Amino acid sequence: MNKRVNTFFALLLMCGMHLQAQEFETATQAVKNMGVGWNLGNTLEANNQTNHDFTKDNYWGQQGLESETCWGQSKTKPELIKMMKEAGFGAIRVPVTWYNHMDKDGKVNAEWMKRVHEVVDYVINQGLYCIVNVHHDTGADKDSFKSWIKADEANYEQNKTRYENLWKQIAEEFKDYDEHLLFESYNEMLDKLSSWCFASYASTNKYDATVATSAYNAINSYAQSFVTTVRNTGGKNTTRNLVVNTYAACCGSGTWNNHLKEPLSKFTIPTEQTGNHLIVQVHDYPHIENGTANVKNEIDDMVAAWDTYIISKGVPMILGEWGTANVDEGDGKTDYDVRRDVMFEFVDYMIKACKEKNVATFYWMGLSDGAYRSLPAFNQPDLAERIAKAYHGNDFAGSYPTEDDFNISYIVNYEKDWAELFLYGNYNSVSPLKLTEYKGLRIEMDDNYGSKLQVKVYGDATGSSFKENYYTLSANSKTTTVNFESAKTGSTVSRITLQTNVGVTTAKINKVVLIKSDNSEVKLTPTVAWGCSLSTESSPVSGIHDVHHTPSVDDRIYNLQGQQIAQPQRGIYIQNGKKYFTK
Repeated sequence: MNKRVNTFFALLLMCGMHLQAQEFETATQAVKNMGVGWNLGNTLEANNQTNHDFTKDNYWGQQGLESETCWGQSKTKPELIKMMKEAGFGAIRVPVTWYNHMDKDGKVNAEWMKRVHEVVDYVINQGLYCIVNVHHDTGADKDSFKSWIKADEANYEQNKTRYENLWKQIAEEFKDYDEHLLFESYNEMLDKLSSWCFASYASTNKYDATVATSAYNAINSYAQSFVTTVRNTGGKNTTRNLVVNTYAACCGSGTWNNHLKEPLSKFTIPTEQTGNHLIVQVHDYPHIENGTANVKNEIDDMVAAWDTYIISKGVPMILGEWGTANVDEGDGKTDYDVRRDVMFEFVDYMIKACKEKNVATFYWMGLSDGAYRSLPAFNQPDLAERIAKAYHGNDFAGSYPTEDDFNISYIVNYEKDWAELFLYGNYNSVSPLKLTEYKGLRIEMDDNYGSKLQVKVYGDATGSSFKENYYTLSANSKTTTVNFESAKTGSTVSRITLQTNVGVTTAKINKVVLIKSDNSEVKLTPTVAWGCSLSTESSPVSGIHDVHHTPSVDDRIYNLQGQQIAQPQRGIYIQNGKKYFTK
């Protein structure tokens, strides 16, 4: 009798486990249901190191909640996620950096976990899929930055316990969330040489079999540790869909080197008892400046490699970051700015190729950046719409608000003598205004500031200096117009700032425009130069309600580890909340 009872309850337990396993959709279904996604980039993964040796205690926990805005983005609000949903996006990847918010043993600061939880809820509450990861705990080592997670066997042995402890906390925090929440193991994990493209590419001979073998073994070990740790926390984590990345999230694109497919071919899918709950992620940022013909061939070759090494094994994939290499050397403008038609053609082809293989795509940042996120509005509305329609079809009707849908005022707080606010241009990216095309500038304030403030116009460069002309604001009117020709600046205007004459003071700008030769106007968005801070007030044009926000605006250039740099070399950088590539 007891044996029969025990058998009965054992069967019930097995059935219960089976039912629990069936509660979550498969990874294949999840990827298909995501559609197109977007990265909430330069936000929770933003970081700024002071101490760089992860073997020292002071490496850990270097920042508080202020890290969310330290790369120029405003604090994330639920309205931003709602806007992305209404634009046609079905999933949001939320990159998170943890080392600057945890101790040496991997214990996460409670306030930081709470903030991550809040942002995840913003996504989940909209009914969207959300991916949470471990982001800039990996990355390319420099003199000013050392990642603690590397694709290296010795590093894995050194950090295995800390890494698993981190993921245990994240998994426990969200163990009761449904299938809309996914976890991602790590971001772009590089070998001890910080090699891109494939492991050991940064070695002297461009390939080192010992380094490469160690890197691929470590990637596979970290991926397995991640899966095992999450599954062992139980609850809904036993069948939660999990995302694991290839070495450096390399996609296998290109044919210029025989080792380019190794990140795919050397990747071992982690083992687990649950079926079809793992997803493999890669990233891709191709060059499109020579047109899309070569890029289309690259995409075809890349997707074929995915099929060979991953998809054909029954494992679905996502393109977790994608965009273009993005910047022309020297002019500081993105592909969106200078070759939009080519970029749109690339967008159409990339999404089409991925959709045919049921690969979900997550566009890297862009679309809504900096102060735009606080409105919220798109600064690249046509690109957002193009991405949505490339997936949903041309009949899809999403919502794409722009800054023109809001009345915006800029509040500048000057903190020092002669501090300046950029009205046009910045220190690092100068696109001179030709006086044959532009004849002036008009600034509209909320009050008569008179001699308290002055417009500073920088003309043609002579050697290392610029011709400078100054114009105090009108004492009798809230509006001041500056005539460039009378400024005797030469043939061009390089930068324009609003400078304080009285040291510490506060001013409110309602509108700034450039006046073209045909009297048409170009609206400008002020940004911080130095010695001041900037916030905004806005309300919908309809006037239905007011929205107040205080984004952080910063035109300085940072590397991916948050260090300010004077002159970018080859690589990926952050400026005013935008991720761009310098060749």
